[in-house]
Amino acid sequence: MVTDIFPFRLHLDPTTLAGISLWALALYLGFFPVGEWVTVQLGRWFNYAERSLYTPAEFERTRAGRESLNALYASVFSIVPFLGAGGLCNYGVEIGLGRSWSVSVGMIACIGCGIYELGRRSVQSDAD
Repeated sequence: MVTDIFPFRLHLDPTTLAGISLWALALYLGFFPVGEWVTVQLGRWFNYAERSLYTPAEFERTRAGRESLNALYASVFSIVPFLGAGGLCNYGVEIGLGRSWSVSVGMIACIGCGIYELGRRSVQSDAD
């Protein structure tokens, strides 16, 4: 299926993809306020970029629908920086500990960051 899209052979190792995904999830959970900030900034940028494509009357008429769609796009694209950082973390673990440890340490990082995020939200709700 991938060979139908790309005219060249693209080899994607499932272990590497799993490690990068686990590390990206761990970083996204561990740095959740940063992820929220990235989502808000992307949403603002998408709304600003789209404003020039419409006349003022058309822009105001369809504003709510386009802003919600831009919020969805911003939410989806906010994971991209974490995928890059996850790739670097996975590469570092593969170099330091060996290839067999990349998924295991990624899972441990996910569990640790998930527990941290639950505790952070609990403390935040107690403060409110």
